[in-house]
Amino acid sequence: MKSSYAHIRDTWENADKIYMRERVREWKTDPTISRIEKPSKPGRARSLGYKAKQGYIIVRVRIRKSGRKRRTIRKGRKPTNVGIVNFTTSMSKQSIAERRTMNKFPNMEVLNSYNVGSDGRSHYFEVILVDPSHTSVLADRKINWISRKRGRAYRGITGAMKRNRIL
Repeated sequence: MKSSYAHIRDTWENADKIYMRERVREWKTDPTISRIEKPSKPGRARSLGYKAKQGYIIVRVRIRKSGRKRRTIRKGRKPTNVGIVNFTTSMSKQSIAERRTMNKFPNMEVLNSYNVGSDGRSHYFEVILVDPSHTSVLADRKINWISRKRGRAYRGITGAMKRNRIL
């Protein structure tokens, strides 16, 4: 017997390519960081700690593909030593998305995030945020620990950052 979320996960994994293209096309027109009503992948969000109650929000973040662009130094270096091409950051795109979300919503804490899709230009992630000062969060014994842990995305405690640091 499969759970309902397992069926939803299977449906998402076997999603029609045309349907996914249309969905990503709609996301292109949204702002880079946009709050959404409910998760696109409810099973994945629930497995990462999301609950459909007050104090929790979901944010979709668009991150551009490719490596980081560096400014050109024009002070007497060989072009090979400038280091503009093939420069990659030590952080993954997912952890960059979490940090940008923290900057946009400073009163919230990042619980976790997951990948929802990509197109030729961008990666799309959904970030689960929790309000640590909300009464429903403080009353819930399973999540009220987050009110004592500030800046989780900056300190490398979220799942994406832990994978980066190979823990």
